[in-house]
Amino acid sequence: MLFRLPHAAAVIQNPSPGELKELAGRMPNARPTRYGNLNVQTEVVNRSKRSTFIVTDEPDGQNQAISREEGERWARLQDEYIAQQEMVVVDGTIGNNPDFGTPARLYIEAANANIAGMQQQLYFAPGEQAEPELTVIYTPNLKAEGFPDDRLIAVDLEQGVTRVFNSDYFGESKKGGLRMWNKLVYDRGGIPLHAGCKIIPTEHGKRVGLIVGLSGTGKTTTTFTRQNGSLPVQDDFVAWMPDGRVYATENGCFAKTFGLNPEDEPTIHGAVTQPDSYLENVSQHGDEVDFYDTNYTSNGRATFPFSVIEAASADEIEEAHFLLILNKNENIVPAVAKLEGPQAAAFFMLGETTGTSAGGADEAGKFLRVPGTNPFFPMLHDLQGNRFLELLAEHPLEVYVMNTGRVGGHEDDERSRKVRIKHSSAIVKGIAEGTIEWERDPDFGYLVASSVPGIDEPEILQPRRLYEEQGRGDEYRTLVERFKAERAEFLRGFPSLSEEIVSAVG
Repeated sequence: MLFRLPHAAAVIQNPSPGELKELAGRMPNARPTRYGNLNVQTEVVNRSKRSTFIVTDEPDGQNQAISREEGERWARLQDEYIAQQEMVVVDGTIGNNPDFGTPARLYIEAANANIAGMQQQLYFAPGEQAEPELTVIYTPNLKAEGFPDDRLIAVDLEQGVTRVFNSDYFGESKKGGLRMWNKLVYDRGGIPLHAGCKIIPTEHGKRVGLIVGLSGTGKTTTTFTRQNGSLPVQDDFVAWMPDGRVYATENGCFAKTFGLNPEDEPTIHGAVTQPDSYLENVSQHGDEVDFYDTNYTSNGRATFPFSVIEAASADEIEEAHFLLILNKNENIVPAVAKLEGPQAAAFFMLGETTGTSAGGADEAGKFLRVPGTNPFFPMLHDLQGNRFLELLAEHPLEVYVMNTGRVGGHEDDERSRKVRIKHSSAIVKGIAEGTIEWERDPDFGYLVASSVPGIDEPEILQPRRLYEEQGRGDEYRTLVERFKAERAEFLRGFPSLSEEIVSAVG
């Protein structure tokens, strides 16, 4: 049975971008900037992980769940609330490939029209199919008392409906659809990757790279940094399918704005400082925005459509050639390491990184392991690792860990070395062109770089050398043993994970 939207007092059906911007401009918390766009200050400044629940009577033990009866009770309460509200409908498609485009719909209070405008930028145009497969029903101003922060994101995978209560953060709209889309991809034999995608021209032909990473670890920066005139295809999610094809999801970008400047990130900076972008929680004085002021939050954001930048089409992708697993770390992880076979699936499952403000105060600054760096996979995480290993065997591609943080210690430790954007860019260029020289790491068994064109700081390439030169050899060896033990213990916590993957970190 097709899902029918709850009745509302009034409905604005698929308004134009200009009409949505006009509606958003009436919001008391929306301010125009000197660039002609809108900057909205929200009450909720990050995604609400603690308030996100799968609606099911058979919980998997890894994802938070509420019963179907409880989910239906909150659905009725939301429907009763919507009956008194003016709502906006935005229809679109997740992905634009005729073989794999998913009709989607957002139904949200008109009082929060900025979310509708931002989502419209990320959807591809709706196709001929009238009814959506995935629907997000969004009431930012209705509390769900009894849940963490009186907030609820109820994900009904069977119906293809996510209901959001009491959050005005745009990310709940965007991830609401993509989280459900994750299951569709897996059910069709593929794996959803929390990844950017770019095409890099080389003298050997175009190379397609996938950049997997937790929000805030440099995924967007790495995707949009230009190597050889490279162009972005996708910023946040792609599907890697059993035939080896890679499919895009979104027609725009939801970028972090902290520290954004035209020198390091000219494409993103230019895209968010023009009239067609939306800003969210960016510091503003008068009509001037400040991407460095984090007094309100360090999770300032912006959306923009790909039409305002030079981008590549996903139609150009037949297969991916390499995959980067971003790891924003501060210890003995090198700036880049090349992984082979089950070891690649192991590091994909480990998903090691330092949490950022995108995940809220519970994650910011803490060392995390998030399988696949995908906190939006709504099923058992064991499935991600096994599927990744299967696809890697059928469609081999090069897999790397790339540290976007530091080597040798925290920022306040003068002995540590920062992996800068220019270093990461040189590494991506070297991977695409095949110009990096590798040697076997004696401790972890992966390959580390002995030289990378454009990098004259070998310490970030080989942490063991840095620690030994600084007389910290014992500290290094202690960290090696700790990491090996902790990684093995973490992977053993997934009972159906392939033994090949678990043993690859020993």
